Amino acid sequence: MTIIETGADLHDAHRDNHTHRDVNGGWLRPAVFGAMDGLVSNFALMAGVAGGAVSQQTIIITGLSGLAAGAFSMAAGEYTSVASQRELVEAELDVERRELRKHPADEEKELAELYVSRGVESKLAHEVAAQLSRDPEQALEIHAREELGIDPGDLPSPTVAAVSSFGSFALGALIPVLPYLLGASALWPAVLLALLGLFACGAVVAKVTARSWWFSGLRQLVLGGAAAGVTYLLGSIFGTFAG
Repeated sequence: MTIIETGADLHDAHRDNHTHRDVNGGWLRPAVFGAMDGLVSNFALMAGVAGGAVSQQTIIITGLSGLAAGAFSMAAGEYTSVASQRELVEAELDVERRELRKHPADEEKELAELYVSRGVESKLAHEVAAQLSRDPEQALEIHAREELGIDPGDLPSPTVAAVSSFGSFALGALIPVLPYLLGASALWPAVLLALLGLFACGAVVAKVTARSWWFSGLRQLVLGGAAAGVTYLLGSIFGTFAG
């Protein structure tokens, strides 16, 4: 471990040299992955249809339909998932709230034993637990964090999750459709724009991972391009049999 010599106050030095990235990804992770999902799935869908040697209008309708269907599906699924998770958490919080009201001494002892198990001296652990248990709402928050691993004041919003999923998916799915909407009649402009989008999404993902931006970008470009290539091949085969 390298020790950084500094003349600054200890607190300031620690603050400046001991920062971490947001390992949960914040808003960036779901937004980028939603856009990437929309881009890959719609690009592959359009490539498969184009492989069947269909008209430009058919490809455009397919792309727009894939955008709408995928975006609404993502929004509905995300809303249901987050709402169900939130309801489960709130139910568990109600259980903990009742226990704190009916058996405050037992809950205080439980909290003290938890601190003891983490290396705090028994007497100090009981004193801390007693002080923290004086405020029922604070006690609920601490028990929720220690026992359930959640923050009661920071529960996810189903509406925000649904809207963000819809928007990010739709944005990604629009990329391969855009050249056709602007008048392109061949597949290659859509392929070029989609591959650039895949690389850009992968590079942005590097913001929430330990990988370099070029590695993450190339990896996503290869995976997304392979998915579209296989789908195009299958579309060609299906088109041959259908014809």
